[in-house]
Amino acid sequence: MIVLPILIPLAFGIFSLLAWKAPRLQRGLALAGTSLLTASAVAILLDVRRTGVSALQIGSWPAPYGITLAADGLSSLMLLTAAVIALAAALYGQAGIDPGRVRSGYYPLFHFLLMGVNGAFLTGDIFNLYVWFEVMLMSSFVLIALGGERRNIEGAVKYVILNLLASILFLSAIGLLYNLAGTLNMADLARQLPLLGAPNQITLVAVLFLAAFGIKSAAFPLFFWLPASYHTPPVTITALFSGLLTKVGVYALIRVFTLLFTQDTQYTRTVLLILAGFTMVTGVLGAAAQTDFRRLLSFHIISQIGYPLMGLALFSQSALAASIYFLVHVMLAKTALFLVAGLVESLQGSFDLKKLGGLYSARTGLALLFLLPALSLAGLPPLSGFFAKLALVRAGLEQGQGVIVAVSLAVSLMTLYSMTKVWNEAFWKPAAVPVPRRRLSAWLWAPTLGLVLVSLLIGIFPAPLLELSNQAAALLTNTQPYLEAVIGGMP
Repeated sequence: MIVLPILIPLAFGIFSLLAWKAPRLQRGLALAGTSLLTASAVAILLDVRRTGVSALQIGSWPAPYGITLAADGLSSLMLLTAAVIALAAALYGQAGIDPGRVRSGYYPLFHFLLMGVNGAFLTGDIFNLYVWFEVMLMSSFVLIALGGERRNIEGAVKYVILNLLASILFLSAIGLLYNLAGTLNMADLARQLPLLGAPNQITLVAVLFLAAFGIKSAAFPLFFWLPASYHTPPVTITALFSGLLTKVGVYALIRVFTLLFTQDTQYTRTVLLILAGFTMVTGVLGAAAQTDFRRLLSFHIISQIGYPLMGLALFSQSALAASIYFLVHVMLAKTALFLVAGLVESLQGSFDLKKLGGLYSARTGLALLFLLPALSLAGLPPLSGFFAKLALVRAGLEQGQGVIVAVSLAVSLMTLYSMTKVWNEAFWKPAAVPVPRRRLSAWLWAPTLGLVLVSLLIGIFPAPLLELSNQAAALLTNTQPYLEAVIGGMP
């Protein structure tokens, strides 16, 4: 079962290539593939909850010599959230992706991107994590460049340059790590690294991984590639990227700093805490200065990355559980907000807040679709963002980290300010010209409504997700079940 989230998008990507000259078939394949992917993710989550960590040794080669796939509480939750976002993007793309991009290979790239994301969540080998990151990078780079317009090419170039730097740092860190430990299986590394007696070298490698994954997750200071590129492709692609790509970087940080680099924790966690604070502040200040709907939301991607980094830096079980809950919340809310931006643009023909207006009176339902995830992003009760931030604040206060708690609360207020700015400009102020009364396609508003409802439900009924997050965090703080599932009794 574990291999299905990789095999399903691979198979449907190949089917889409075979259906190159049949755009309608490709659209249908996207719906079928993401539906199957969601079903497989639900099955894996239920299996992990029932039996604990699951592992698969590809080709029956035993770890650490073969390729290992492993699913625990964190990876199964990320798989399901990613699958839900992919399904929403597949629905939205039925009307949101133009025929030219479909003819240029949008759907095969869409599936291969999902394969890379899921492979990163499931791999038990640090080198294969690099491989899956490269699959994601290649697919996402071409998705941004599709269309061949000047702004698409410029955005793609800015996107790929910084991500290639991250790849170089990542590969260099892998080489140093292999030189130190002689293995790249993450469970085996977790057993070998504490026995090496080389804390300074291990800390150096940890910092390289932090730099590489920090760039991938758009953390401070090398985050500027994101707002320079995410506003250039169609909203369907931007929404998919916002929900998945930077979150894979955060997932990788959580994985390696809870499983591998647990020796010189005082230094690395201090660095993480500082980066978390600066990421929150710089992102929200950038958002407050924007007048373009999508660029404003892009800066908020950066700002919100600081919160799970804060939980990782605090490192207690409650803090890690809060980070996991926050990741699920922000993946859903942020994707929904970008889809709302697409609905606004389809009505008024612009993302420029100065050119928008009158949407509350003309499209009250659309205004509510924006307001709910926007207030959730700001952390207002009883929405999911409130419970995520409350858990992080409590974890910070338990450890006496008053500064980062104060920063997180101040950033929440600034987030509310920037969301209010969007509300006033796009929805509340009178429109310069009447809002067109054209009907929005159900392909556009239905997945947006679905994501908003899911985000709303995990806020009104937070207990199930909090329980799953706590179970996932327990496996991160006690890695023995993961090690036993992957390498068993190997000395």
